[in-house]
Amino acid sequence: MKYFNVVIKSWCKNPEESAIQQVYNLARLPFAFKQICLMPDAHCGYGMPIGGIMATIGAVVPNAVGVDIGCGMCAVKTSLTEIELPLLKKILGEIRKQIPVGFNKHQIVQSLDLMPGYAEGFRVVEEEFVNARKSLGTLGSGNHFIEIQKGNDGHIWIMIHSGSRNLGKKVADYYNKIAIALNEKYHSKVPKEWQLAFLPLDSDEAENYLSEMNYCVDFALVNRNLMTSRICNIFREVMSHTAVWFEQPINIAHNYARMENHFGNNVLVHRKGATSAKLDEVGIIPGSQGTASYIVRGLGNKESFMSCSHGAGRRMGRKDAQRNLNLEDEQKKLDDLGILHAIRGKDDLDEASGAYKDIDIVMEEQKDLVEKIIELKPLAVIKG
Repeated sequence: MKYFNVVIKSWCKNPEESAIQQVYNLARLPFAFKQICLMPDAHCGYGMPIGGIMATIGAVVPNAVGVDIGCGMCAVKTSLTEIELPLLKKILGEIRKQIPVGFNKHQIVQSLDLMPGYAEGFRVVEEEFVNARKSLGTLGSGNHFIEIQKGNDGHIWIMIHSGSRNLGKKVADYYNKIAIALNEKYHSKVPKEWQLAFLPLDSDEAENYLSEMNYCVDFALVNRNLMTSRICNIFREVMSHTAVWFEQPINIAHNYARMENHFGNNVLVHRKGATSAKLDEVGIIPGSQGTASYIVRGLGNKESFMSCSHGAGRRMGRKDAQRNLNLEDEQKKLDDLGILHAIRGKDDLDEASGAYKDIDIVMEEQKDLVEKIIELKPLAVIKG
């Protein structure tokens, strides 16, 4: 439908009202290009829906990237075709010993060689550098997870969902505040209550934000890689009675802004909780705790800026889930499937499968964006 500056295209058949209003705001932005896209996992975020894609000309919007810059997925295929329950439990125990979760981090800094490089002149990264080195190789909280899965290809897989930890949030908050101040100073026509303050792309502030944002994307990547490496070593140690090999990891981000060419124009594509799905590009779409995840191949659909969803997407807010979902019912669903899960008490219900959309519906709604390659069913889950 036509709405102000650009059209809106939604692959989400039943978006929540708050997300619709945010999309209307995006479509009014004078620097928005061509269209705003809403993926089937879309739900309300700060300023821009999670599961949204916006391309811009001449501006970058920090809240259209979000606070967990570079957050993404990693999946690794192992040579194993089966894993016995006692060994699976032992692997989970070792993972918990070596990989801090939630707000926890390492007590000592990780090797400087593991970092993406020393970002001299980056205001926020320099201030947070020591803390970032302690956070390297940690999972984080919220919807971040480590899963051991069984694929319909017959193999055991490892999947990780994690981001740039507190570093990304610090960068996002710092530059969003600068954007708000600049927009007020120059009397921007973008209302403050939309939470879509922007930085002109030819400004020093935008250049600095994009530099630090890209550092956070790289940090999130090496963070997932380090966890992957350590988990693979745990597998080797626990499964010492058999040879185990691992394929090259699939590693993709879903919170970033990147210059791309679409419809004959060079534009800055903001993906917030959305994954690149260029023609034949391999990606990952996770389900919720207890449901299937998918390795997918992009179809290069131009109408979505060659993008797809980043997961199942929430259907309930965290507090709503904790208040309204039944703990025993959610535990039974997972127990009946034989999954070693992380739903231990009522506070964990915000990450129960009942808090998320049906992954089968999400995949059906984007069948023109990606094709399924491998379906992965969870065997064991560690949550942030």
